[in-house]
Amino acid sequence: MSANGGAVTQSVLQRELKDKNVLVTGGAGFIGSHLVDELMPDEVTVTVLDNLSSGSASNIENWLKNPSLVFAHQDLLNLDNVVKVARGCETVFHLAANPEVRIGTTSPKVHYEQNILATFNLLEAIRKVGNVKMLLFTSSSTVYGEPTRVPTPEDCSPLKPISIYGSSKLSCEALITGYAYTYGFKAIIYRLANIVGPRSKHGVAYDFVQKLRNNPNELEVLGDGTQTKSYLFIDDCIAAMLMGLEKAESQVDTFNVGSEDQIDVKTIADIVTEEMGLKNVRLRFTGGVNGGRGWIGDVKNMLLETSKLKSKGWKPKHNSEQSVRLTVRGILPKRR
Repeated sequence: MSANGGAVTQSVLQRELKDKNVLVTGGAGFIGSHLVDELMPDEVTVTVLDNLSSGSASNIENWLKNPSLVFAHQDLLNLDNVVKVARGCETVFHLAANPEVRIGTTSPKVHYEQNILATFNLLEAIRKVGNVKMLLFTSSSTVYGEPTRVPTPEDCSPLKPISIYGSSKLSCEALITGYAYTYGFKAIIYRLANIVGPRSKHGVAYDFVQKLRNNPNELEVLGDGTQTKSYLFIDDCIAAMLMGLEKAESQVDTFNVGSEDQIDVKTIADIVTEEMGLKNVRLRFTGGVNGGRGWIGDVKNMLLETSKLKSKGWKPKHNSEQSVRLTVRGILPKRR
C-alpha cells in the first residue's frame, strides 16, 4: 500500500479496531488475505473463517503462527460451527463467496449456497451470539445490471441484475439490511468494481496470462473486445473498505468502490501481451453473445460513481490501466 494510503489506513485501524476481535470470512481468499495483511500488525485479534474452496492457506501463511490470528477451516454452510467462530467477535468482514460470475449459467445452485445461504447462516450466527456491532459486506457492481446512468451512483434504481451472481449479491444485501435493522447492529455494503492484484486467480487479466502461457502466438478473447469496465487495484480496495468503516453514518450504509475510469477488454489484451514481452500475437475474438458480451450475464459497460466514498476522504491511487499492469506484473516472474 502507498505511503499516504497506508498512513490513513493505519490511523483508521488504530481508532476503530485496536484491541478488538475481528472475524474475516473468506480471509484466505484474494481480497480477504490482503485485508488480513492490513489488520494483523495493528493489535487486532483476527479470526479467519474459510473453507479453502477458492482461497488458500498460503495466502495467509505469514500469520498462521501469530497468536493474534485464529484460522478456522470451516464452511459457512455449517451454522453450528459459524456460531462458535463468531462468538466474541465485535466486527465481521464478510468476504466469503463464490467469485466466478460465469458459473451461474450452468450451476446456479452454487451461488445460492455459497452466497445467499452462507450469508443467511452468518446473519443467524450474529443474531444468536449477540455481540457483533458491525458487519461489512463485499457486494458487487453486478447488482446494478445494465443501469441507465453511467457512472452509476448508489441510489440508482431499480436494481436489475442480469446474472445469477448479481442476483445472489443483491439478495445478500437485502438480508443484511433486514437483519441489521431488526437485531440492532450496523452494516456497510461495498459494491465493488473489478478488483485486481496479487493472489487473484480469476478475471480477465489472469485468464489472458494463462492462455498466453499455453499459446504465445494466439489469444482467445471472449466477446467482441469492446466490453468496457472499471478495474481497481487491491490496495485501493482495502483502503476504501477501512475508510468506510470509520466514516459510515447510517445504520446500513452503501458505498461504491471502483476506479475513476474504465478500459476495454482489447486494451487489457494489449497490456498483457506487452507486459509478457510478446510480439505479433493474434487476437481471436469469439464474438460473444447478446451483442458482443463474453458470456450470458456479462455486463458490457460498467463504471461506478464513487463520489460518496471520496467525500469521506478516500481516493484511488491507481487508474484502471495501472491496476491491470500491476496485476500482470505480479503474476509474471520477476524480471532481472
